[in-house]
Amino acid sequence: MPSYLWDAPSGAEARVATMSRRIVTRWYGTFLLEGARTIRTEEAPVHEAELERRVRERRSGALTPEEERLLGGRGSEEWTTADRRLVRTGVAWAPRAGREEPGRPSEEARAARRRVLLAAADQDLHDAWDPSIHLEEAVRAATDLDRVRNLVGERLASWVSRDAPEVDPGDHARAARVLLEESAPSALGPTDAAVRDARRKLAELYRSIESTEEALKSAASAAIPLKTPNLNALLGPELAARMLAQARGLDRLARLPASTIQVLGAERAFFEHLRGNAPPPRHGILFLHPAIQSASRRERGKLARTLAGKVAIAARLDRAGKPVDPALARAFEGRRARLKEARTGAGPRPRPRRSR
Repeated sequence: MPSYLWDAPSGAEARVATMSRRIVTRWYGTFLLEGARTIRTEEAPVHEAELERRVRERRSGALTPEEERLLGGRGSEEWTTADRRLVRTGVAWAPRAGREEPGRPSEEARAARRRVLLAAADQDLHDAWDPSIHLEEAVRAATDLDRVRNLVGERLASWVSRDAPEVDPGDHARAARVLLEESAPSALGPTDAAVRDARRKLAELYRSIESTEEALKSAASAAIPLKTPNLNALLGPELAARMLAQARGLDRLARLPASTIQVLGAERAFFEHLRGNAPPPRHGILFLHPAIQSASRRERGKLARTLAGKVAIAARLDRAGKPVDPALARAFEGRRARLKEARTGAGPRPRPRRSR
């Protein structure tokens, strides 16, 4: 963010609001007003290249050539402005009561400005694009397909177990295999050929969903080491992909504090805690990390907090295009080893005495 946004003067300078001369900048020029009268004008060229240049200058906090020329003739006069960029040049701050529109640009200038602004917006969208959105969508699609596969598999296995008692209703893959690979039909199966074909198509749908889900997971796991090597080294490809999806992209993950990363995926438990109905969550999807899953209940929160801090650093390194930093994984493993040593060396915890 440009520094001039933080240079707004205090309310003590409100006394200058009564000064009569005021400098006003518009896209078509810079004007010096005295009351409602324009006493000096520095018009901006209407060429698209020049207008584009001035858009960049104003957005970065720099002065346009028209502003520099007008301010060059100020001398010792005290002017006011509602533009924070000009405050740094010694012009006094005074917010305007209404919108001032000195001058009247031509239709040609308005059309040129519109084209320049559309081009600037298009460039901003291009610059803000986060390619990790494709990984996020792949992971979300795989998660959705997992739910759909379970629903279809439950219905398929329940149906097949009606005439094939050897099939466990919970073994969805076996139910699909019975219909698609075992050619001998059951004597208790559907007698209607249309129903048999429909049930076989249901098994094919289950296989197709399963295959697509595996393809999405494999694609995400293959792309993670290339796009986010530090997250991959710390979390592994599958958990790194889920973390990106939960954070809605690498850009946002790189901006999140470690305390938020620690509870990503535990939003429902967190809001229950805010309502006073539950203790604060100690971890979200970071629980899927093998080191946290295998830790004792007393250590999980500490390990999740440490891992979240390393994930925050890894995301910022990946966002900046840095290579893998092995110190992150070593620091996490060192913290894990110290907690394990403290647990094994402390012995059993003494039982608290009951008050009589």
